[in-house]
Amino acid sequence: MTTNNPSMQSDKSRRDILEVFDNTFPNRDYEIETICPEFTSVCPKTGQPDFGVIEFRYVPDEVCVELKSLKFYLQSFRNDGIFYENVTNTILDDLVAKLAPRKITVTAKFSPRGGISTNVVVNWEKPAN
Repeated sequence: MTTNNPSMQSDKSRRDILEVFDNTFPNRDYEIETICPEFTSVCPKTGQPDFGVIEFRYVPDEVCVELKSLKFYLQSFRNDGIFYENVTNTILDDLVAKLAPRKITVTAKFSPRGGISTNVVVNWEKPAN
Protein backbone atom coordinates (compact mmCIF):
# COMPACT_ATOMS: atom_id res chain seq x y z
CA MET A 1 0.00 0.00 0.00
CA THR A 2 1.30 3.49 -0.80
CA THR A 3 0.43 7.07 0.03
CA ASN A 4 -0.81 7.44 -3.56
CA ASN A 5 -3.89 5.37 -2.80
CA PRO A 6 -6.22 5.62 -5.83
CA SER A 7 -9.22 5.80 -3.48
CA MET A 8 -7.96 9.11 -2.08
CA GLN A 9 -10.08 12.07 -3.10
CA SER A 10 -8.39 14.99 -4.79
CA ASP A 11 -7.49 17.88 -2.50
CA LYS A 12 -10.14 20.05 -4.15
CA SER A 13 -13.02 17.57 -3.88
CA ARG A 14 -12.14 16.77 -0.27
CA ARG A 15 -11.87 20.48 0.53
CA ASP A 16 -15.30 21.04 -1.08
CA ILE A 17 -16.83 18.95 1.72
CA LEU A 18 -15.99 21.73 4.19
CA GLU A 19 -18.69 24.35 4.68
CA VAL A 20 -18.37 27.71 6.41
CA PHE A 21 -20.62 30.33 7.97
CA ASP A 22 -20.06 34.03 8.55
CA ASN A 23 -18.17 35.05 11.67
CA THR A 24 -20.51 37.41 13.51
CA PHE A 25 -17.58 38.96 15.42
CA PRO A 26 -14.85 39.54 12.81
CA ASN A 27 -13.51 42.58 14.67
CA ARG A 28 -12.66 40.50 17.75
CA ASP A 29 -9.88 37.95 18.20
CA TYR A 30 -11.25 34.82 19.84
CA GLU A 31 -10.17 31.22 19.66
CA ILE A 32 -12.26 28.25 18.61
CA GLU A 33 -11.14 24.84 19.82
CA THR A 34 -12.65 21.71 18.26
CA ILE A 35 -11.68 18.21 19.34
CA CYS A 36 -12.41 15.22 17.11
CA PRO A 37 -11.64 12.04 19.10
CA GLU A 38 -12.54 9.45 16.45
CA PHE A 39 -10.21 10.15 13.51
CA THR A 40 -9.24 7.13 11.41
CA SER A 41 -7.03 6.57 8.40
CA VAL A 42 -4.88 3.67 7.19
CA CYS A 43 -1.15 3.03 7.57
CA PRO A 44 0.31 3.25 4.04
CA LYS A 45 2.91 0.56 4.85
CA THR A 46 0.86 -2.11 6.62
CA GLY A 47 -2.74 -1.34 5.65
CA GLN A 48 -3.65 -1.39 9.35
CA PRO A 49 -6.09 1.21 10.66
CA ASP A 50 -4.67 4.27 12.43
CA PHE A 51 -6.71 5.92 15.17
CA GLY A 52 -6.20 9.38 16.54
CA VAL A 53 -7.56 12.55 18.06
CA ILE A 54 -7.45 15.65 15.87
CA GLU A 55 -7.58 19.01 17.67
CA PHE A 56 -8.13 22.34 15.95
CA ARG A 57 -7.46 25.72 17.53
CA TYR A 58 -8.03 28.74 15.34
CA VAL A 59 -8.77 32.44 15.43
CA PRO A 60 -11.37 33.05 12.73
CA ASP A 61 -11.36 35.99 10.39
CA GLU A 62 -14.42 36.30 8.13
CA VAL A 63 -15.78 32.73 8.41
CA CYS A 64 -15.93 29.73 10.75
CA VAL A 65 -16.07 26.03 9.86
CA GLU A 66 -19.43 24.29 10.10
CA LEU A 67 -18.97 21.26 12.37
CA LYS A 68 -21.08 18.65 10.55
CA SER A 69 -19.13 19.30 7.37
CA LEU A 70 -15.88 19.03 9.35
CA LYS A 71 -17.00 15.61 10.59
CA PHE A 72 -17.72 14.42 7.03
CA TYR A 73 -14.42 15.91 5.84
CA LEU A 74 -12.46 13.99 8.49
CA GLN A 75 -14.37 10.80 7.71
CA SER A 76 -13.21 11.10 4.10
CA PHE A 77 -9.72 10.00 5.24
CA ARG A 78 -11.05 6.73 6.70
CA ASN A 79 -9.81 4.45 3.89
CA ASP A 80 -6.79 6.47 2.79
CA GLY A 81 -3.26 5.12 3.17
CA ILE A 82 -1.49 8.22 4.45
CA PHE A 83 1.30 8.97 6.92
CA TYR A 84 0.50 10.89 10.13
CA GLU A 85 2.58 13.88 9.04
CA ASN A 86 0.93 14.03 5.62
CA VAL A 87 -2.64 13.84 6.89
CA THR A 88 -2.02 16.52 9.54
CA ASN A 89 -0.45 18.93 7.04
CA THR A 90 -3.18 18.20 4.47
CA ILE A 91 -5.87 19.03 7.02
CA LEU A 92 -4.11 22.29 7.90
CA ASP A 93 -3.72 23.26 4.22
CA ASP A 94 -7.39 22.53 3.50
CA LEU A 95 -8.61 24.53 6.51
CA VAL A 96 -6.38 27.48 5.65
CA ALA A 97 -7.64 27.41 2.04
CA LYS A 98 -11.29 27.25 3.10
CA LEU A 99 -11.29 29.48 6.22
CA ALA A 100 -8.41 31.93 5.74
CA PRO A 101 -8.18 32.17 9.55
CA ARG A 102 -5.98 34.67 11.37
CA LYS A 103 -4.09 31.72 12.82
CA ILE A 104 -4.59 28.01 13.25
CA THR A 105 -2.96 25.01 14.92
CA VAL A 106 -3.84 21.41 14.08
CA THR A 107 -2.68 18.76 16.54
CA ALA A 108 -2.97 15.08 15.66
CA LYS A 109 -2.46 12.62 18.52
CA PHE A 110 -2.26 9.09 17.18
CA SER A 111 -2.87 5.98 19.30
CA PRO A 112 0.12 3.79 20.14
CA ARG A 113 1.18 1.15 17.67
CA GLY A 114 3.98 -1.22 18.59
CA GLY A 115 4.67 0.73 21.78
CA ILE A 116 5.10 4.08 19.97
CA SER A 117 2.63 6.96 19.96
CA THR A 118 3.03 9.98 17.71
CA ASN A 119 1.78 13.55 17.95
CA VAL A 120 2.04 15.91 14.98
CA VAL A 121 1.51 19.66 15.49
CA VAL A 122 1.31 22.11 12.58
CA ASN A 123 0.75 25.87 12.74
CA TRP A 124 -0.13 28.61 10.30
CA GLU A 125 -0.56 32.35 10.81
CA LYS A 126 -1.85 34.96 8.39
CA PRO A 127 1.02 37.19 7.27
CA ALA A 128 0.95 40.71 8.69
CA ASN A 129 -0.15 43.38 6.23
